[in-house]
Amino acid sequence: MTATKSIKSPNSPAFLQLIKWIVDPLGYMNSAVRNCGDIFAAKVFRGGELVYVSHPEAMKVILTRDTKELFAPGEINQIFKPLLGNYSIILMSSARHQRERKLLMPPFHGTQIQNYAQLIVNLTEQVMNQLTPGENFTARGKMQEISLQVIIEAVFGLHEGENYRKLSKLITEMFELFSSPATSAFLFFPWLQKDWGVWSPWGNFLSQQRQIDEIIYAEIKARRANPDPHRNDILTLLLAARDEAGEPMTDTELRDELLTLLFAGHETTATAMAWSLYWVHRFPEIKQKLLAELASLGENPDPMAIYRLPYLTAVCQETLRIYPVGMLTFPREVISPIKIMNHEFEPGTVLIGSIYSTHQREDLYPEPHKFKPERFLERQYSAYEYLPFGGGARRCIGYALAEMEMRLVLATILANYQLDLATQKPVKPARRGLTLAPAGGVKMVMKSKQKISNNCNEPIVSRRQL
Repeated sequence: MTATKSIKSPNSPAFLQLIKWIVDPLGYMNSAVRNCGDIFAAKVFRGGELVYVSHPEAMKVILTRDTKELFAPGEINQIFKPLLGNYSIILMSSARHQRERKLLMPPFHGTQIQNYAQLIVNLTEQVMNQLTPGENFTARGKMQEISLQVIIEAVFGLHEGENYRKLSKLITEMFELFSSPATSAFLFFPWLQKDWGVWSPWGNFLSQQRQIDEIIYAEIKARRANPDPHRNDILTLLLAARDEAGEPMTDTELRDELLTLLFAGHETTATAMAWSLYWVHRFPEIKQKLLAELASLGENPDPMAIYRLPYLTAVCQETLRIYPVGMLTFPREVISPIKIMNHEFEPGTVLIGSIYSTHQREDLYPEPHKFKPERFLERQYSAYEYLPFGGGARRCIGYALAEMEMRLVLATILANYQLDLATQKPVKPARRGLTLAPAGGVKMVMKSKQKISNNCNEPIVSRRQL
């Protein structure tokens, strides 16, 4: 039997389903799961129907059967092509994908990421110190500054200079072009991707992209001309990489991979950190528990000791659960007949895991719409029940760095600055490009700069020069 004849599908026409998915992705998934169940056929994919799954049993199958009954084709991710280019790891498949993944993983794991711990703390203080008491700001904007500086340091080893300043500015401006559901539509409808000059939306995007390319290619050229064996940033490692034939990566291949890392390691982390600030300041009791935990470490704690704090970890996990930045796993295509939860799928069927829907299951997360960090202290979830970074062969390469950055940034801000939400109106999630972000960016106000004492209820003024 075919995949879609045996399962339910939303009743609305394909075009309306696509519009709903673009404008209100959570509403679309909530309605579909409610009406159609754990597995449903969605008409939001240009190549035809897409089968969504959200039950942990089904998640386990699609994330562990790669190269057997299922295949994770990069070619199916063409929506990313305008942003990242032809040679992004996201668009690669099979052996080439495995090769690129092996090259890219080492800098993001093990002792290497610990080298970024103090950098993250320092950059957080540097960015937050720019604010003055009484000043209003958006959490996402400030978190974007921090995450961008961290990832540029990791990818290029740059922390100052003209190229650093230009690249930071251009990347921020380029991703802002897709900050709303309306502008995100340009990624879903290729016929909208017309260059009518810099005053047109797509023309403006292409202009920003060309300027970014100039900087990246100039950096590649300079590094090739003057190799430095003592550097350990990702660009240096990729320049030294060779394939089975002994050939280096081309400039275009390097450009696409570097842009992919900038996108994946910047946008998503900034959004997650903004959400964490929202939830912590939305519920004062959670903030007080975090302050008490941080104060227990004494003054000037080691960043890695902060990283391992259990309640801080739980708060960040719950942040990534309730509104995962990446709503879906990467698609898998059936290459030989497979049975998943009493449904048989034939070759050619495209399956995708709904991370958001899994995270909203009542049987896994009682009262799933409530922000309850304690659930992660009371239960250990499997990799198919909690998966904010995806899973299997396509799991996010930079997840370890993202987790560390998220915890250290939140802890550093709480320990040294007193913030408040600018409004008590609940913040709703909204599409931002291909991800999910807080609508409005979370408006906040800097109340004062402080340093927590051992008594978390008695903040003391920081002795640092601010």
